Amino acid sequence: MPILIPSPALTRILALIVKEFLAMLKDPKSRTVLIGPPLIQLIVFGYAATFELKDIPYAIYNEDRGAISRTLEAAFAGAPAFRRVATISSANEIAPLIDTRQALLVIHIAPRFSDRLLSPQPAGIDAPLQVIVDGRNSNTAMLALNYVRGIVDPFNRQWLQERGQTGAPARLESRAWFNPNLESQWFFVPAIVGMLALITAILVTAMSVAREREQGTFDQLLVTPLRPGEILLGKALPGFVIGMAQGSAILLIVALWFDVPLLGSLPALYCGLALFLLSGVGFGLFISSLAVTQQQGLLGAFLFLVPAIILSGFATPIANMPPAVQAVTLIDPLRYFMAVLRKVFLEGAGFDVLAHQFWPMALIGVTALALSSWLFRHRLY
Repeated sequence: MPILIPSPALTRILALIVKEFLAMLKDPKSRTVLIGPPLIQLIVFGYAATFELKDIPYAIYNEDRGAISRTLEAAFAGAPAFRRVATISSANEIAPLIDTRQALLVIHIAPRFSDRLLSPQPAGIDAPLQVIVDGRNSNTAMLALNYVRGIVDPFNRQWLQERGQTGAPARLESRAWFNPNLESQWFFVPAIVGMLALITAILVTAMSVAREREQGTFDQLLVTPLRPGEILLGKALPGFVIGMAQGSAILLIVALWFDVPLLGSLPALYCGLALFLLSGVGFGLFISSLAVTQQQGLLGAFLFLVPAIILSGFATPIANMPPAVQAVTLIDPLRYFMAVLRKVFLEGAGFDVLAHQFWPMALIGVTALALSSWLFRHRLY
């Protein structure tokens, strides 16, 4: 049986990786940064994170076409917070609008809506109005429903005043897709996986080369047989491995502690996590190659993390941002991984649905690593 002997380059890289792990794990401060803050942030954000609704894109599905239903349509069209994006004529058109987030909700006016309102009671009080709402963001869904009620209730009161009737003639029936119970944690907590994985990957890699320079051991690396590319790879892999391990632990907490259902493909989720960490490690090494001290590396990491989180869509929906800012989000890897997490957890997505989220992260990661390699060699010589 042939014996596999590792190549000299692989042996050198593995030795550097072991050195990196030992340097991180022996330092009490590094151990605290890796374990304590991510768990605290997961619990705090999981219970305290909220969203703000600024715009309500909606579609109208009117099966009545009577004068009264058109009056109700006009009430929605005149509301400043509502923006009609489609007028549909079939129930089959509802799912694509909600799935692709073109519409936050669909107003469905049932057949004979006007006839039911005009008929004598008790039939006159049975005029169903259905609102189909995207429930992935439960906070946004609840706010949107409150806006709908703010339009339907005045419609009811006006109808009662004009005809001297009692009761509510228009009955609001609603259901939320993807998050039927409107659990806010189902939307917020999966997104925290991406935030914490990015923080770990950036901090671990952003301080690695800077730590060597500050402690005076970087020159010792240069006199070893390690080549510049091997040094860079040895610095990158520990952050990637730690990010995967920490991401797996957080996923378990999300699924078992917060009871967020994982409906989609687990391999697709891990593929997204790997590509996301590839881009995070690339940015971390780029920062580390520029930094001379650990303080500079830490500052550079936070200068990257804050806008990356803000532009990811976690705090503010990307659709509500100015067009110029939306263009900047295209180079933010967290934007794509947020979509992967929410689609896998809430929508049951797999590789076929997530392909257009994977390739931008891969492109960003390869580009960041290439720039880091060039900068590392440039500063080395």
